Amino acid sequence: MGVALWRRAIAELVGTALLVTVVVGSGIMAANLSPGDVGVQLLENSIATAFGLAVIILVVGPVSGAHLNPVVSLADWWLGRRTRAGLAARDLGVYIPAQVAGAIIGAVLANLMFDLAAVDWSSKARDEPYLWLGEVVATCGLVLLVFALARSGRAAVAPAAVGAYIGAAYWFTSSTSFANPAVTVGRAFTDTFAGIEPASVPGSWSRNWSACWWGWGCWRRCIRTRRRAWSRWWSRTRMGLRPDPGRAEKGMSQMTQGKPTVLFVCVHNAGRSQMAAGWLRHLAGDAVDVRSAGSAPAGQINPVAVTAMAEVGIDITGNIPTLLEYDTAYTSDVIITMGCGDACPVFPGKRYEDWKLDDPAGQGIDAVRPIRDEIRVRVEQLVADLVPGR
Repeated sequence: MGVALWRRAIAELVGTALLVTVVVGSGIMAANLSPGDVGVQLLENSIATAFGLAVIILVVGPVSGAHLNPVVSLADWWLGRRTRAGLAARDLGVYIPAQVAGAIIGAVLANLMFDLAAVDWSSKARDEPYLWLGEVVATCGLVLLVFALARSGRAAVAPAAVGAYIGAAYWFTSSTSFANPAVTVGRAFTDTFAGIEPASVPGSWSRNWSACWWGWGCWRRCIRTRRRAWSRWWSRTRMGLRPDPGRAEKGMSQMTQGKPTVLFVCVHNAGRSQMAAGWLRHLAGDAVDVRSAGSAPAGQINPVAVTAMAEVGIDITGNIPTLLEYDTAYTSDVIITMGCGDACPVFPGKRYEDWKLDDPAGQGIDAVRPIRDEIRVRVEQLVADLVPGR
């Protein structure tokens, strides 16, 4: 149902290769165009990197999530390891080598484009303590930014926001914002404006990894453990979601008891999400807490969907289309969307799936039966994953 791992790995490799090509190539061009003026060179390099990174995220994001950075992949795995919502450990073991390999390829490509030796080890030492601090700040800020955007449901602006942050961090950090262990390795292969000598790479790696945990800790304390007012305001004003502290506490207690909570979301909560919820209750029983909601709920459930489910012995006549609320999503472990688009908020540490299903609205029973049956197949796979052996 998701993108195959090998395709995601290729996307990470290509995306990271392009990123390093932009970083190194623009650095070489800057040195050629503005010799002797380091400030102008840095400006040219940072602008190219910021715009290039934003475009690359847009291109490979739909395939692999556009991590392009071992630190981001590690944080994604760590945050979602309990609910299996983030990157799987196996995937992490594939993503990081792909990113590092891509970074090396990107540096070699940039060298060749400017008629330099394919591999030209950098002689630029970058191991002073003040550079360490700059690198920790840059990496910590990047991790905090990425997961704050996802936490508040604003992942759609990530390309622009991440590009802008990296471009700015070129200037406000002493290390010119490496913030990426894979890119650090790639930059060791070029003795140009953006290079770093191989001897400085291990220290930079250790600082990147430590900053990853600092960023994760800041996110957990400032954003994850308490839903801040800005996040609640964003959800209410953009999506019409209304927090309910009592419901949130109840939902959190269910998660603590180990009973997975699944939320099905579609626009009207009248067809696909209702059938999916009916199937999951039927197949999983009380082993799973089942919810369904809609970003723009209809007045009643689609009667054809009711008929289709009744044919297989499942009664959903008593269900009522419900508005998707902030706390309903916040306290769910698994969120499955069926056409609600970005109206569904995104929280790191949860498992997301987007089921591409035809909309039964306005369809006859003959057209709805295949949709019902496809939903059953998907729900059976979900049950096998969430409740093994059932």
